[in-house]
Amino acid sequence: MRIAEIHVYQHDLPVAGAAYRMSHSAVSVLDSTIVEVVTDTGLHGWGETCPVGPVYAPEHATGARAAVSQMAPALIGADPRRIESCRTLMETALNGHNGAKAALDMALWDITGQAYGARVCDLLGGAVRESVPSYYAIGPLPPDEAARVARERVAQGYPRLQMKVGGRPIDEDIEAIRKVFACLPRGMRLAADANRSWNARDLVFASSRLRDLPVIFEQPLNSLEEIAAVRPMLSHPVYVDESSVDLGALVRCLASGLADGFGLKVTRLGGLSVMRTVRDLCALRSLPHTCDDSWGGDIIAAACVAIGATVRPELSEGVWLAEPYIAEHYDPVNGPRIEGGWIRVPSGPGLGLSIEPGRFGAPAASFG
Repeated sequence: MRIAEIHVYQHDLPVAGAAYRMSHSAVSVLDSTIVEVVTDTGLHGWGETCPVGPVYAPEHATGARAAVSQMAPALIGADPRRIESCRTLMETALNGHNGAKAALDMALWDITGQAYGARVCDLLGGAVRESVPSYYAIGPLPPDEAARVARERVAQGYPRLQMKVGGRPIDEDIEAIRKVFACLPRGMRLAADANRSWNARDLVFASSRLRDLPVIFEQPLNSLEEIAAVRPMLSHPVYVDESSVDLGALVRCLASGLADGFGLKVTRLGGLSVMRTVRDLCALRSLPHTCDDSWGGDIIAAACVAIGATVRPELSEGVWLAEPYIAEHYDPVNGPRIEGGWIRVPSGPGLGLSIEPGRFGAPAASFG
């Protein structure tokens, strides 16, 4: 089996309803890059990368398509089942650009699963459960509104909540955290995610004022160095998200003991192949983590669920999907859905998706 063709698509993903808000930005349409890898035996593998706008992370959508175009010619003729060999070809063709490599990596795993009649989660070590927990991210809303949303999501069955903080006076963040936490049943986890927007003073102040609440602070400051400087003054666990930019950064966090857990993104780290390694490293240190991505449609969702299904339940902080915010499914039948706060693992081979030919229109670029 050989790779015969690679097609790159640009696809707009409108946000259903109001714009999606984080601490530092709001988005209403997401620019997704979709990769289709076709073999000489007729198998089609799918991959995707979808940054949340051009400022959330160093990579952006047009750069992802250019990066895939740089690597694609090197993969033509390669055996897609030899994933590590294909990743070597990618690394030889282009340095960096983890998001673009992740899209190609997903497609390779998808093809490999189809070729062997196995789900990607089983190729990654085996699903430990057939439904994975999700979690809901509450935007940076006024305290009473945030509490209302929290009550609704608890009633829907979500086992964990995250709330966005930052971009406003720290007293308002503290009030919102307290009011949301008061809505949660005993034992339900809550993460306050600043998306790098707090400063060291506000982080220390918030941790002191919230000392009585078992809340997680997720990526409160911009860099690992800033977190390390104030870590001894904090009373709460700190999860690293945006600073886990690659495997090297994660290893440094593990070695230093800086992180109590991670918010992991499949495309930020470079794909399912790297996520498998990260999962195993976290298991060695008993560190909980999520298996998410910043945004994306059914392809990214299926990849996140596949790796999330292989994480030991006591270490799983859930799988966040953009699905509730998107008005479409690439595969209306098999596309992953959050139901009662949980996500069923797709049952078909590979990523378990069936995407109609021409679903994304004409390719932006084709190779082979």
